[in-house]
Amino acid sequence: MNVLVTGGAGFIGSHIVDGLLAAGHRVEVLDDLSSGARDNLPAGVPLHVADIVDPQAVARVFEVARPDAVCHQAAQMSVSRSVRDPLFDAQVNCIGLINVLEAAARHGCGRVVFASSGGVLYGEVTSPAPESTPPNPVSPYGITKWVGERYLKFFAEEHQMATVALRYSNVYGPRQNPHGEAGVVAIFCKKLLAGEAARINGDGRYIRDYVFGPDVARANVLALTADLPGVVPGTLTSLNIGTGIGADVNELELMIRAAVGDALTRRGLGGMLPPPEHGTARPGDLRSNLVDASRAGNLLGWQPTVGLADGLALTAEWFATQVRA
Repeated sequence: MNVLVTGGAGFIGSHIVDGLLAAGHRVEVLDDLSSGARDNLPAGVPLHVADIVDPQAVARVFEVARPDAVCHQAAQMSVSRSVRDPLFDAQVNCIGLINVLEAAARHGCGRVVFASSGGVLYGEVTSPAPESTPPNPVSPYGITKWVGERYLKFFAEEHQMATVALRYSNVYGPRQNPHGEAGVVAIFCKKLLAGEAARINGDGRYIRDYVFGPDVARANVLALTADLPGVVPGTLTSLNIGTGIGADVNELELMIRAAVGDALTRRGLGGMLPPPEHGTARPGDLRSNLVDASRAGNLLGWQPTVGLADGLALTAEWFATQVRA
């Protein structure tokens, strides 16, 4: 099968590319390289540098790639940026998605998998939320992810595509971009490897469900390629992808500091790492969010395989390799 991965040079997208290639599929990538990097892609994978907000550019990529299926990972990913600039968030996450779906429909793509977000879609939840939980997004980012699923359902019914929305919890792992407003794990790793204190927003008592990037990539490969009951032309299937296990940011910082310390010690660079600093709370941040991924287990046969401590150790080791290379 020929698969086009939008955002495929980024953190999650590049792991999906690896998984698809390992499964024997042909892969092409559309990415504007605003947060992704060519170095994340194996040699020989065609990379089309284009912005999903530009419909003509998207159309040209589809004309060349002619995919059988699309894995749409390209997105504006920052909750706080969406609060500051909701128009930009909507342009990327809504208009960009529509451009991709229209091109997919024109080229008769049989399946589209979409990176949604259980981490913001359900709002405040204190126990793992199943897919039946009423959406209650409180940030523009969450709103555009919910709107994205509605567009996915419309295009599925109108153009007889099989579509799957994977509602990620908080994804972390190797290749995550540590610059700007990236995920907290990447930011903390970068700070600590530079000998600087991690900065915790507010009191740090923000509980999240952290899931390892390669585990998320495996869910995407299954959703794209497996013969799944109920995933048929004309339908949208929404699935949570997470662990159901919560950790707050204070706990997370302690674990990352230990993992980074171990990675530095292995390089003969051990020493005391500074304790965290606390800053102001960030607008739009939920106090607690967890997802129940049992439906993905039943439908995809997917379960997370890497626990948080092991995943953080692997991630810290990767970041240490990058910084100290």
